[in-house]
This record gives sequence, structure tokens and C-alpha cells, in this order.
Amino acid sequence: MTPSATPGTFTPNPGAAPLSRMIRAQAALETRMLLRNGEQLLLTVVIPTLLLVLFSTVDVVDTGEGKAVDFLAPGILALAVMSTAFTGQAIATGFERRYGVLKRLGASPLPRWALMTAKTASVLVTEVLQVVLLTAIAFALGWSPHGNPFAVLLLLVLGTAAFSGLGLLMAGTLKAEATLAAANLVFLLLLVGGGVIVPLDRFPDAARAALELLPIAALSDGLRDVLRDGAGMPWRDLGILAVWAVLGLGAAGRFFRWE
Repeated sequence: MTPSATPGTFTPNPGAAPLSRMIRAQAALETRMLLRNGEQLLLTVVIPTLLLVLFSTVDVVDTGEGKAVDFLAPGILALAVMSTAFTGQAIATGFERRYGVLKRLGASPLPRWALMTAKTASVLVTEVLQVVLLTAIAFALGWSPHGNPFAVLLLLVLGTAAFSGLGLLMAGTLKAEATLAAANLVFLLLLVGGGVIVPLDRFPDAARAALELLPIAALSDGLRDVLRDGAGMPWRDLGILAVWAVLGLGAAGRFFRWE
């Protein structure tokens, strides 16, 4: 004779997983998808690495006094942040929106704000990997940084927030094909005119005054002031990035369309 089952032993207990676990799982999925995407890796890893090695070893651009790598490394770090938080995220999110992925995820137990949190966490994980790789390469090329690590961290965080907001705004308002074209075009324009490789003092005064207000210029100049020149807290550049972050994230939250 089989013993009788205790009442309630096999009672189903349906329900969503804890929110923190859902966010971690979604962030891990987003990170794996990014690292498996060859085009994303080209944009976020290969291009910044090649630019750092090429312009540090070949005398193509006059970067002023000192070693070229001391000027280039901070700018390439800023470019890596932009490539992941803005260009890569805009393109990936734009096509997810086109194919209905965001709509389906929005109907899941994962709240929409938590989905965006997971995407942001994935961006941060990718950026950590980028920074570690590019820093190791820069050290191999003779880079000798110095300055306040907290200032560097604050610049990277605000830069990520600024570019992430702009990327989500673009992905949530334009069609996927338009996002693909616009994000790549902006990437190329800011690479040339954002102080990443070409010093801003090479531009006319009027153009330089406008370019200095761009988030890529504020991030690259702020990192350069700290890591190359040993400056303290770059408040002006931090202020510019903070304004872009507030405007970009606010506009993305207001105008982002899930369908």
C-alpha cells in the first residue's frame, strides 16, 4: 500500500522569478548575443584596437608633444564607450524593435524599465572588457597614464549614460534601416571631429567651440586631461556629459516606441 500524499505537496506554485534574477538573466543573454555578433565585435573591439595600434605606431596625425599613445589612448577609450553604448546599442535595439522582440519582451513578466536596466548592464559589462583590452594594448605600446581613478570612472559612467540615452532615442524613434545608417554615420563623423584621433585645436576656432560641446569631445578631452595631464576633476567635461545624459535619457523615456 502506498502512503497517502501530504495535502499540498504537489500543489503548483506558479509565478514570476524574483525581479533581480530576471534582470541578471536578461543582462547575461544580451551580453552573450553581443559577443557572438561578428559585426558588433568589429565595431566595439576590432576597430578601436586597430586605430590605437595604427596611429600609435605610424606617424600619420600630429598629436602634439609627447608620445602619440598618451594622446590616443584616452580618445580610443572614449570611442569604445560610444561604439558600445550608442552605435551598437542603437542598431541592436532598432532591429529588435522592428522584428517585434521588444514588443514580446514588454509583454513578459520583465517590466520594461527592467529590460532597459538589463540592456544597460550588458553595455557596462562589454565596456569593462573593452577598457581592460585597450588598456593592456596601450600599456604594451608604452602608455604611462596617471591621474585620479575616480574622475576616470565618473567620466566613463556619465559618458555611457549620455551615449546610451542617445542610442535608445534613435532606436526608439527611427526605422531599423534608418537607425543602422544614421548610427554608423554619426560614429564616423564623431570619430573624425570628436577629438578622438585629431586634436580639436586643429579645427578653426568657431568649429572647435561647437565640437567641444559634443559628448564624445567632452569624454575624450576629460579622459585626456586626467590620464595624460594629471588634472583634477574635469568639471566642465563632466557637466557637458551630465547635460547630454539627462537630455538623452529623458527624451528616450518620453519618445521611445516599442512597436
